[in-house]
Amino acid sequence: MEARDKQVLRSLRLELGAEVLVEGLVLQYLYQEGILTENHVQEINAQTTGLRKTMLLLDILPSRGPKAFDAFLDSLQEFPWVREKLKKARKEAMTDLPAASSLGFLYSSPLNTTPQPPSFRPRIGHGRGA
Repeated sequence: MEARDKQVLRSLRLELGAEVLVEGLVLQYLYQEGILTENHVQEINAQTTGLRKTMLLLDILPSRGPKAFDAFLDSLQEFPWVREKLKKARKEAMTDLPAASSLGFLYSSPLNTTPQPPSFRPRIGHGRGA
């Protein structure tokens, strides 16, 4: 899932939790499309409230590949107002965020540093006279 789509889900998390009921077609559609596994569906259904189910779904979706956001939009047939809100937020995020490829530095490890020119690299295993 692209960074902007993750941000959209995060920014609308509470609203989605209050409005989306995952017991309906949402989970079944996402399972049918291969976004969720059988284990995901069981884990979500094991939650005690609709809010907890939706929150768990929102936790799982960002890690389910590049088609997860669009499949989630498609699954919201019973919630057209929610789907439109997500589409609008996504469109706004597209104009606010640069392309995903330029966001790589935001998600890199703190240990990931810019490569240094060869003259600045530490010389390992080269003692005197080597």
